[in-house]
Amino acid sequence: MDKLVVLDFGSQYSHLICRRIREANVYCELLPYNTPAKVIKEIDPKGIIFSGGPASVYAQNAPKPDKEIFKMGKPLLGICYGHQVLVDSFGGRVKRTNSREYGRAVLIIEGEGEEDTPDLFKGLGPGIMNCWMSHADAAEILPEGFKVLARTENSFSAAIGNPDKKFYGIQFHPEVVHTEKGSQILKNFAQTISGAKPEWDMKSFIESTINDIRKQVGKEKVLAAVSGGIDSTTIAALMHRAIGDQLSCVFINHGLLRQDEEKDVVRLLKDHLGINVIYVNAEKQFLGKLKGVSDPEEKRKIIGEEFANVFAAVVKKKKKDEEKDADSFQWLAQGTLYPDVIESGVSQGPAAVIKTHHNVGGLPKWLNLKVIEPLRYLYKDEVRKAAKLLGVPDELLKRHPFPGPGLAVRIIGEVTPEKIRICKHASKIVEDELKATAAFVPTSSASVASAAAAAAAAATDNVGWHDKVWQAYAAVGDDRAVGVLGDERVYGHIVIIRIVESMDAMTADWSRLPYELIEKISNRITNEVEGVTWVTYAVSSKPPATIEPQ
Repeated sequence: MDKLVVLDFGSQYSHLICRRIREANVYCELLPYNTPAKVIKEIDPKGIIFSGGPASVYAQNAPKPDKEIFKMGKPLLGICYGHQVLVDSFGGRVKRTNSREYGRAVLIIEGEGEEDTPDLFKGLGPGIMNCWMSHADAAEILPEGFKVLARTENSFSAAIGNPDKKFYGIQFHPEVVHTEKGSQILKNFAQTISGAKPEWDMKSFIESTINDIRKQVGKEKVLAAVSGGIDSTTIAALMHRAIGDQLSCVFINHGLLRQDEEKDVVRLLKDHLGINVIYVNAEKQFLGKLKGVSDPEEKRKIIGEEFANVFAAVVKKKKKDEEKDADSFQWLAQGTLYPDVIESGVSQGPAAVIKTHHNVGGLPKWLNLKVIEPLRYLYKDEVRKAAKLLGVPDELLKRHPFPGPGLAVRIIGEVTPEKIRICKHASKIVEDELKATAAFVPTSSASVASAAAAAAAAATDNVGWHDKVWQAYAAVGDDRAVGVLGDERVYGHIVIIRIVESMDAMTADWSRLPYELIEKISNRITNEVEGVTWVTYAVSSKPPATIEPQ
């Protein structure tokens, strides 16, 4: 299968380049910027992309690719910093500019008609479009053999190219949605310039991954944790499709689940997917270990280790029950996704650790299980597509993402029975009200029209707010506020409502729910959830915030 590789120089958008290429049905991998040329030759990509990055190419110790890459005869596309790497590598000059460009800019493409339009910009229509810039450096002198393909008001070389070598550089970011027809530009590079065949899609991914699983696992047994979330459900369905009864799934009730989670998940996995699930109630074990712990990283590590302890106990029990050797399980299947890897600092480029993810941190070596992660390079929206093809029922498919550490990351500070009760009940109210938006009637007659319009927008094609948003839940911490219930003064908890919209969990925006819907959610929580006096609504996007509070 034809593929492209992206060399990651540390841009926050590197992962988006891969996603856009994949959307053009060409498989794409992200590699470190310093990947040796001989390694890239073994991968044999049709084309290579240099990502953006925070460095200046003229700075001391600036990240540079292996020079042998330029001799491989592969088409190259440099984006932002990658554009400057091309200029610098072939004798041009890059310098700090007085006219920095951040945000929207008007790109003027050279050529008077479609026949004169550079290959990179074919099929884009008129020669003027909006693009997204993010740079303080710019090319001052172009290398020999390169010519200007497009410009902006502040950048005479916003796009350059050497058609003979098939080397192209663009100062703007085609991978972000703010650049008009940016996906078409990347598609032109992938398919037209690089000649990659559009052979990659979810169906082919599932087929190839099943074959890879069978080769990797052989006749050995696999243990997988299932939580009811889309990630673990998809990994279970995929592994079951590949190896059948060699897979054993474990559902652990750690006491930090959504309301009635343990009943619903086990039923759906058994009845709809035919997967045998081992149910383990370890609530006391987890909550006992978490007692007195407030630090979010420590909570995540404790939960990760306790998961391993439970897995080890399951292995021992299977050995005793079936009188098999201690190595009855050789593999642990995990639903690690690409955003998990990025946020845990295990990205291909120089990324910072945001937080340890439960699937990539905290797994002790003494568990003695080999890890298999078939979804490691998929984004969340791609996982949903795979799940649908694997026959995952809508009841599971449309569930909102739920973190492996469960309510522990939605409870700020120490995990206590009172906070768990509040978090479960309030989150259930949030989900129920979002699901009922089609029947929602605003309480304020003055705003009936605006609320109805918002509800109608959310309910297009019978899609309510629950299915429109990415994630919705209630969080609670130690902060308290005074309230009045009846004629009595009450000092109760503050509940935080968090509802976001996203495509892949790498970025997210807070949802603009109708005020009347927020009001109804708030009223229900303060009236029905004992110990709550205030409800707040989180309006922070990602970045700078994260989707989960801890």
